[in-house]
Amino acid sequence: MGKTVTTPWDPADHLDTAEDMAAFLEAALEEGDPALVAAALGDIARAKGMSQVAREAGLGRESLYKALSPSGNPEFSTIMKVVSALGLRLHARPASGKSAA
Repeated sequence: MGKTVTTPWDPADHLDTAEDMAAFLEAALEEGDPALVAAALGDIARAKGMSQVAREAGLGRESLYKALSPSGNPEFSTIMKVVSALGLRLHARPASGKSAA
């Protein structure tokens, strides 16, 4: 029997359309974990092209990698620039089961 070779799964390899990217980010936002959201943005940026996203966001490529890395702690303004450069938007809606006070 032959040896099984596996490769790491990379979400960026499967984010081919704007709809895929939006759904991926939406799923991360629904989890409510800032690190997961930053990681999802990083995956989407890699799928689109990190250099292009950095340029459109007005950031250096290395700065973008650092901001979206597991040890990064990007400012909200950076997140908004990246989201815009990705051609996406953030939306707010009431949390299910909670009413506004």
